[in-house]
Amino acid sequence: MEPRNSSAAGRSDTCFGVFNASDGRDTAQNSITSPWFSTAFGLIGLCSNLFALCVLLSSSRKLSSRARSSFLVFLCGLVVTDFMGLLVTASVIIPYHFIKFTWAEVDPSCHLCNFLGFSMVFFGQCPLLLGATMAGERFFGINHPFSRSTSISKRRAWSIVGLVWGFSCLLGLLPVLGLGRYTLQYPGSWCFLTLLPDTGDIVFCLLFALLGIFSVLLSFIFNTVSVVTLCRVYHDRESVQRRRDSEVEMMVQLVGIMIIATICWMPLLV
Repeated sequence: MEPRNSSAAGRSDTCFGVFNASDGRDTAQNSITSPWFSTAFGLIGLCSNLFALCVLLSSSRKLSSRARSSFLVFLCGLVVTDFMGLLVTASVIIPYHFIKFTWAEVDPSCHLCNFLGFSMVFFGQCPLLLGATMAGERFFGINHPFSRSTSISKRRAWSIVGLVWGFSCLLGLLPVLGLGRYTLQYPGSWCFLTLLPDTGDIVFCLLFALLGIFSVLLSFIFNTVSVVTLCRVYHDRESVQRRRDSEVEMMVQLVGIMIIATICWMPLLV
């Protein structure tokens, strides 16, 4: 795209790129029916995650099964990630829809834009990686139950969740460290990775997209094999029926997570 004027060209290396802030502001005012829609959906998401987290914490205290408790730890990590992602991003995007502030005036140094872009990448990649991790843990627990002397403890499960958070954090910091960059996106209310023909931008975009696609595909493979295994052995010996019921419940939850992640993320990643 050709810059419209010299001021746009001067900002091409910043988070504003060739985005015309004034045009984006006018378009946003005409395209958004009411900022209360985004506010309502944000509040519904936050309340739903809080309710889910309370249920998971209550359930984890009552369980004696280590396999089930470790699975709930991963679920708690997923819910906490989703809650924080909604909270952090909504705290910037929703005020924009009410105030319609000009990014170039409020954030001339691009610190807020970089933070929002980092948040979008971090909280976008974390659920995909956690979903793949959960699918892998259940895959080995169902298909190779005797390959581990004990199931994953709660402490180890939280350590794995921490590693996923740390890896996603490192990924999100790459543009800040020089690989790619975060820029303002249409209609001027949020920042994300840059889709421009620059080597750094291309590498970071491919890294983000391929990692997300790989996570979804890995979840699909693990979950498919686990479901097939459960279908084969579910009606066997009654003495282990209760344990298999628990395994089926966990797999239903995992398949639901995988379907939601596929619908919400795969079109964007592709």
